[in-house]
Amino acid sequence: MSGTTLQEQTVVAEASDTVSRPRRRRKNYSTRTRVGQLVLYLVLIVLALIYIYPFLVQVATSFKTDAEAASDPISLIPNVFTLAAYERLFTRSDFPLWFFNSAVVTIFVTLGRVFFCSLAGYALARLNFRGRGVVFAAVVAVMAVPGVVLLIPKFLVINQLGIYDSYMGMILPLLVDAAGVFIMKNFFESIPVSVEEQARIDGAGPFRVFWSVVLPMARPALITIIILSFQGSWNELSHFIVSTQSPALTTLTKGVASLASGQLSQGSQYPIKLAAAAIMTIPVAVMFFIFQRRIMNASEGAVKE
Repeated sequence: MSGTTLQEQTVVAEASDTVSRPRRRRKNYSTRTRVGQLVLYLVLIVLALIYIYPFLVQVATSFKTDAEAASDPISLIPNVFTLAAYERLFTRSDFPLWFFNSAVVTIFVTLGRVFFCSLAGYALARLNFRGRGVVFAAVVAVMAVPGVVLLIPKFLVINQLGIYDSYMGMILPLLVDAAGVFIMKNFFESIPVSVEEQARIDGAGPFRVFWSVVLPMARPALITIIILSFQGSWNELSHFIVSTQSPALTTLTKGVASLASGQLSQGSQYPIKLAAAAIMTIPVAVMFFIFQRRIMNASEGAVKE
């Protein structure tokens, strides 16, 4: 009885020893993981502060006086808090007109890009026609061309069409974007073809299938196009330089550039310039925060096998 008891005690001790060792390793491994995550978070926080700091300086400087902005430009707390820059911006400049022009152009360009880019992307992804590969190669080639190279051709085409210095000349060349067509084509190709078969059996044509079946499933890609189109047209500058010259058609980007060159008066005018830049960022930020949660894959589960 005693020998058997000693053997059992030895086996139990060895088993408990082998069980305790992995636990120690797991504890060591989890500790290293937590330390690594902590270091990673600290690095990310530092990088975020470095990236955000200029924006904070911009907002803080917009509430400073001209003298304080020139003497202490990078401080985050104004010694004298004032709204003089915003008052001058709205009462002594054409900033409201610039904002209106940018809003009109951005709305029409965003709606046009969503429609035409999705339509072109669906045609390249689903319709079989001669030269489809050549067309898609041309779209990719356009993406590789720097935008500044196309400024003179844009000006010549706009001038020949008779739409120079008009809303049409500002909007029409921006209605289609090669990157948007590329994004929509790739997303439509990820949607199973079997989703469209039932609609075709019921007698729906290609446009009906596109509009009623496929397009609602492409909501994540559409939201991506909306955000990119809104941001791109809102911050566009070079195209508006070559398409307009009338002060009545000045957009925010051209207006803020004129402020930077000292349009209102002499001096640095840091507060009014940065106040205009701060206001410019608000619509893009609002648009991004509204739609960012809806960027997800909505095509999963559309087809049940």
